Amino acid sequence: MSDIQKVIDKINKKPYVINMGANKIASWLKVTPESVREAKKILHREGLLGEVPAHKLDPHTLPKILILDIETAPLRAYVWRTWRQNIYLDQMISDWFMITWAAKWLLEPETFSQRLNSKEILQEDDKRIVETLWHLLNQADIVIAHNGKSFDIPKIKSRFLLHGLPPTTYYQQIDTKEVAKREFGFSSNKLEGLARTFGIEGKDETDFTLWSACMDGNEDALKYMEIYNRKDVSVLEEVYLIMRPYIKAHPNYNLFIDSEEAVCPNCGGRSLEFVGYYYFTQTGKYRNYRCKSCGALARERKSVYTNSKSILVSNGK
Repeated sequence: MSDIQKVIDKINKKPYVINMGANKIASWLKVTPESVREAKKILHREGLLGEVPAHKLDPHTLPKILILDIETAPLRAYVWRTWRQNIYLDQMISDWFMITWAAKWLLEPETFSQRLNSKEILQEDDKRIVETLWHLLNQADIVIAHNGKSFDIPKIKSRFLLHGLPPTTYYQQIDTKEVAKREFGFSSNKLEGLARTFGIEGKDETDFTLWSACMDGNEDALKYMEIYNRKDVSVLEEVYLIMRPYIKAHPNYNLFIDSEEAVCPNCGGRSLEFVGYYYFTQTGKYRNYRCKSCGALARERKSVYTNSKSILVSNGK
């Protein structure tokens, strides 16, 4: 196998690395940078950007679940006071952009991440890391982020649009902050607060001086920001797994697997047992099952009543 084909095969398996530096990929695969550059040209000519990932066309695979977190630069502006301050466009010095991102596939050991270098952050240029993140998100069936629906995903899509990238293939979202607020009554719904409540080793220590040093192009600060970001992803995965049995609107694993055998809708587990009682609606009675893997409850789609029984319902509102 030629070095060029070796690179093509590896990028086809992990398309999100296509925009990583040629030297970095070459060192990883032990090939020449020239081979990497030629392989990239071939892949771009074949239209890798926007291609539907193969696993999304395979009805027998489990969903690919991505744990994701980003860190962004602060807005900088001229202000006259420290509270209740409206910032007009003319007062802004610079807008936000992405500094780092980190992600991992659920229950997989490897964590992926990228950060801006000193030159890029001083130029406020996040195109390189945004494009790589696009390829990663394009693989996902489900994305998990803390406050993701209000912050991470809208921010990420904003950068995709500004850098001329098309929409990724569709994925469903799980926002662990939203789950915590809806299902529980914890004193804090922040990721750090949930980690402490669950006895998980929390986020790394930091304060605004880290963001300030990053904005000045300090390489050590940028490296620490990436480490901080990666730790958040690790914590987020543990928090999600603890709360998973309680997520009522969890994307249904059964819809991703073309099989007659029912699986747990929350985790895909195949060991389900009837718990001995039923779920009732106005017109139906359904068996409840518990997953022995994650503990989540699920019910059958078909009512135990047959069409031979007439069901009357109240006329009340």
